[in-house]
Amino acid sequence: MIEAGFAELYLPTILSTVYRTLEYLNGISDDDVRRLHAVGIRHTNQLLHRASLGIDRMRLEKKTGITRERLFEFVNQCTLLEVSGMERWISLVRRLGVNSLKDLHAKDPKNLHAELLEAIGLAGAPTLGEVEYWIGQAGPLDIVEEPEPEKARPVIK
Repeated sequence: MIEAGFAELYLPTILSTVYRTLEYLNGISDDDVRRLHAVGIRHTNQLLHRASLGIDRMRLEKKTGITRERLFEFVNQCTLLEVSGMERWISLVRRLGVNSLKDLHAKDPKNLHAELLEAIGLAGAPTLGEVEYWIGQAGPLDIVEEPEPEKARPVIK
């Protein structure tokens, strides 16, 4: 009889609770998921680390056919998933105009809390302390490089 060790028994379960599958991303299609799986990206954390820089998104665009703009949007969603305690509220926070950690960091905690209270009501809403904690995490967690603006090309006549 072969005995399985801790890693064989529990690691898949532990990883499935730590890493979120790509289907967590709002607006991602089955085709996008299939293309990312083809290059070895199965979780939001992997996508975050493989597409946080502009040069990486350019390379990934060539390999997958997913546009840099779309990859940038997905990576920003991945960073929001990294904020401890915010997962439950991400869809609502996005509806309030917070689509990246840069947006979250720019928010005033009291104003964001008030917006959440207005949208949810008092029962079940995050506390002001939780919102302050999210915003406090936003700066250090923001590793996504903003796309460079398109340079105007001179018109040759």
